[in-house]
Amino acid sequence: MTALQNFYENPAVPVASGPARSRRQARLLARALGPVGAGAPPATVLDIGCGDGTAAATAADTLGGHRIIGVDWSQDALRRATTRLRHVVRGELTDGGLPFATGSADAVLFSEVIEHLVDPDAALDELRRVLRPGGHLLLSTPNLAAWYNRGLLLAGVQPVFSEVSLRAIHGRPGTQVVGHLRLYTARALRAFLTASGFDVIRIAGAPYHDVPRLLRPLDRAACHTPSLSSILLAHARPTTPIPTPRH
Repeated sequence: MTALQNFYENPAVPVASGPARSRRQARLLARALGPVGAGAPPATVLDIGCGDGTAAATAADTLGGHRIIGVDWSQDALRRATTRLRHVVRGELTDGGLPFATGSADAVLFSEVIEHLVDPDAALDELRRVLRPGGHLLLSTPNLAAWYNRGLLLAGVQPVFSEVSLRAIHGRPGTQVVGHLRLYTARALRAFLTASGFDVIRIAGAPYHDVPRLLRPLDRAACHTPSLSSILLAHARPTTPIPTPRH
């Protein structure tokens, strides 16, 4: 197991940006899926990178009736997730690494995962594979261009969410190392999703729970301008099918 895998197996490493993001993301998905009943069957929602299941459990309160399956590569995370979710499976974001048939998922929650990946291109290919035509991707990730990061960079300070080491925080506010490898602005995230075969329906904003208390009203206000918000919430739908392998 690599040093990075060992790092993510540590249960002390934070896995989400707070319940406010989970609730906002779930509301976006609930509006997209619509209610269960009146001839509409429950949707199959995959929470890819579910961690300990906290975010999916929060979303389940909003996604009543829909079937949520937690997916993670970490056995330790899945053991913790079973206390909150009915369905959990192990899977990886490699070519064919998710244990689901092509086009079998109605929606994918991909929350605070993409910033941790060495190969996000392959990950989005795999998510597009498991989504049915017209399915929904709800992706969230920290915003490199959050309102406070713009001021920090002007002052020559390392921006929040960025990390230069897995051992400690250097040159920026905060103390928790969470293993971020990549960071996105709203513009970069939209362009990346489009290039990966998705139609971006909307990019919204969400607050970050670790913002100092006195600054939280500003952080909530920044959500009205997603390019300034702490967390980016993207709703996208696949536009191109995954090619069928030739034998």
